[in-house]
Amino acid sequence: MVSSVFPDFNSPVGFLRCRACWMVQRFSEAPWSDDGTHLRNLIQLVLQRLSDPALPVQIEASKALRYLIEVEGADVTLLPVLPQILNEYFRIMNEIGNDEVVAALQVIIDTFGEHIEPHAIALVTQLSTAFKNYVGAGEDDDDAAMAAAQCLECINTVLKGMCERPEMYRTMEPHLIPLILQILGNDGEYLEYVEFALDALTFLTYFPPQISPQLWDAFPLLYNAFDKWAFDYLMLMTPPLNNFIAKDPNHFLNATANFPDGPKKYIDLIFSIVSKTVEEEHSSESEARKALTLYMSVLHNCVGRVDEYLPTINKVTLNKLGQQVNNDVPLTRLIAFQVLGSALYYNPQLELAELESRGVTHQVFSQWMKDTKNMDKWLSKKMTVLGFSSILRLPASSLPQSVVSMIPDIISTVVNVTAKMKEEAEKGHDDEDDNAIEEDGDGGDEEFEGFDENEDVTNAANEAYVDALNKLSASGDVAQFLMGNMWDDDLEDDDDDYYSPIDRVDELLYMKEILSAAFQREPEIYQQVQAALPAETVTTCQQLFAAADAQVASAGPASPAHL
Repeated sequence: MVSSVFPDFNSPVGFLRCRACWMVQRFSEAPWSDDGTHLRNLIQLVLQRLSDPALPVQIEASKALRYLIEVEGADVTLLPVLPQILNEYFRIMNEIGNDEVVAALQVIIDTFGEHIEPHAIALVTQLSTAFKNYVGAGEDDDDAAMAAAQCLECINTVLKGMCERPEMYRTMEPHLIPLILQILGNDGEYLEYVEFALDALTFLTYFPPQISPQLWDAFPLLYNAFDKWAFDYLMLMTPPLNNFIAKDPNHFLNATANFPDGPKKYIDLIFSIVSKTVEEEHSSESEARKALTLYMSVLHNCVGRVDEYLPTINKVTLNKLGQQVNNDVPLTRLIAFQVLGSALYYNPQLELAELESRGVTHQVFSQWMKDTKNMDKWLSKKMTVLGFSSILRLPASSLPQSVVSMIPDIISTVVNVTAKMKEEAEKGHDDEDDNAIEEDGDGGDEEFEGFDENEDVTNAANEAYVDALNKLSASGDVAQFLMGNMWDDDLEDDDDDYYSPIDRVDELLYMKEILSAAFQREPEIYQQVQAALPAETVTTCQQLFAAADAQVASAGPASPAHL
């Protein structure tokens, strides 16, 4: 390399300079026998070719740098000139739409992520401009189309790196929102870019504390895309839709959008999406489950404001539950029970009336209790505790007879599931402590003194959300489906991309508060109930009460168990 390739970087013949850059791509992993001087010299030679008079040489140099970046020790030479490198890539991208050049830029962003922040806004600006130029090149330019997709993927990489600095998203929005609206609002003309647009929309609706008015323009476009040409993208649409509902319930409930057949409320658009997905015979069970989480989002974020929608929620959910009652894999049933638990938590009196009007209360509750043995997910267990506990907020005299006869079973279920959740939480803390001990090694006595000035401050909730989004990335489930690999309906759903106000509800405190109030309100009735409970359940309940009291005492001034 040193004797035969290095000299060609400065050859007067453009082909040889281009070939030298090509050789770097093929032999970048070759070990060097010196102290690193040859590698540093090679990087300098490639950097010089980024501004070569010949465009083909520039392209090959930009591709070569992609491979050198990953070589150990390369960052020492590249970091000081990172701004100049980015500018050279932007210039090359403006001259030609080459997806490999943009892919090389993405490797730079991934590799130097913690150093990209000062350049994030410039990156998004340039990438947005490049995307517009590439998509304007025409349908026949495949290279430009691939480069456009790479631009969007780079933008999402930048957004992911900036999730701990959501205030920067506001500065990026003027460049990103038009792209998102363009992709979602042209009747499928930009179908190949939908996944990237939905990823970007998810970042912009989740991490900033508020959703900008301009971004709300994407809401009706999401529905129209789902309804007309992007039904298969529901899995990627659901996270931003949940974010819209959670971040501004007032706007969600009051806003309307104009369609050819007249104005429609945003909440009606959500209910249309759910019903069309759940009732469509071509929908997969994974899609049906994902759609049902939108019902939960409405119930959790719009407490006391959507009473008139409970009949629809029950109609769709119970129909789906009836179809799944004999299914050996209970995943869809468990999501249905999450929705019903959310409805009970929202308003137990109205929800019980809905179940009673259909004559299914005992049947539904019995199957629900039976399926608690198959519950592994946190959300299913939590909504079981909150939903069943909420029934006991009502006086026993006002409960339907079918429910009164099940009160001992309801309490047993609540106690057992709560105890299981508590045990799992304690086990999780123990595992974390064990891991911390292993990682600390000899440094276990050192106290944590905060983050260094050059160390990112991390947020566990944000990281979990990003991890969940990664599972729905362009290289994940949706891409597999579009390539012909059907959804695996037996795979468990992931709770990590769902959040709502119930995250702040402590199920142990809530259970204790509701049961204590019920015993105080109607002591004679609940003494009879207690007598009907297994002794083990009573003992477990007492232990949970003691744990709740200890938790409140250790926390200082009491905080409410629910909103």
